[in-house]
Amino acid sequence: MAVYVALLRAVNVGGTGSLPMAELKAICEGLGFADVKTYIQSGNVLFHSDEAEKAVEEKLDAALGKTLGKRPGVMVRSRRELDAIIADAPFPEAKPNFLLVYFLPQAAPKDALDKMVAPDGEEAKLAGREIYVHYPIGSGRSKLKLPALKAGTSRNLNTVRKLAGMAAEMEDGKP
Repeated sequence: MAVYVALLRAVNVGGTGSLPMAELKAICEGLGFADVKTYIQSGNVLFHSDEAEKAVEEKLDAALGKTLGKRPGVMVRSRRELDAIIADAPFPEAKPNFLLVYFLPQAAPKDALDKMVAPDGEEAKLAGREIYVHYPIGSGRSKLKLPALKAGTSRNLNTVRKLAGMAAEMEDGKP
């Protein structure tokens, strides 16, 4: 069975898109995913499945759509993909919590960064289905405009590292 990490878009602690992680876990178990674990209240869930990545993504997004009233958007990655994302992270001088990885449902167009407006010195790099963005002043205060990010969901590099570590433990059969 493959270990998958699902990253939900538009799911947060309060307000619109609020989904308790216990409910997310129950939904995943109801879909037949095994060894389900969640990580922090921002829509991160790990599990085992025999199904293909795209099938898992579609199945989970549809189930969440029924619960939330609309599909939030689900990006699924394998442990190997997360390991590669971490290894390929640009901007080595960036603090890990100021380097966000935007996970997209498909590869961004090659010209996606052409429309970027970065008034606070933000830097971005395309990498397949991900876009790395370094926010020198933090993402909360940034005035960055980059339309290609709207379809995705972001996690800072610390969170990506934690998810990759959890996925590795699941592959190794550790609780």
